[in-house]
Amino acid sequence: MSATMPASIGTGPLPGSLPAGVTRKGEGTAWNILGHTYWLKASSENAFAFETYDPPGTFVPPHVHPTQDEFIWVMEGAFDLYLDGTWTKAGPGDLVCMPKGLVHAYYNRGDVAARALFWVTPGRRLKELFDALHDLTDPEEVVRRSAACEVDFLPPGAVPGA
Repeated sequence: MSATMPASIGTGPLPGSLPAGVTRKGEGTAWNILGHTYWLKASSENAFAFETYDPPGTFVPPHVHPTQDEFIWVMEGAFDLYLDGTWTKAGPGDLVCMPKGLVHAYYNRGDVAARALFWVTPGRRLKELFDALHDLTDPEEVVRRSAACEVDFLPPGAVPGA
């Protein structure tokens, strides 16, 4: 009996695939966005992954990704999270799942910096967005540019406690 291999096996990455390799801690394109530091870990049509360093007091207010699922794996510190009407916490080793269309936010309200790995699928325009947000200091401009790349922020005051 002879087994046949699918045509895609052994032919290298398929178009739109993530590149193979290792990106070390703190390596990759770095973005500074409103007090956070983000490092690109992987980017393709299908996925976008980045490491974050979130000092105490930093946050990303309530927003929605209408076309993307998002995940956070907390490595250090903790986040207060708003997930579709409910507040919860996530700490080291926790995985947070945010399906597309779900209103979510994260806050570092602790006394120590937090580190996490975020990944979003599909990647769509997030690398373009992070490139456009790097070193901006005007939150209103961040919101405007984000909307152009399929990340929709809720108006201030829309979520109690945010």
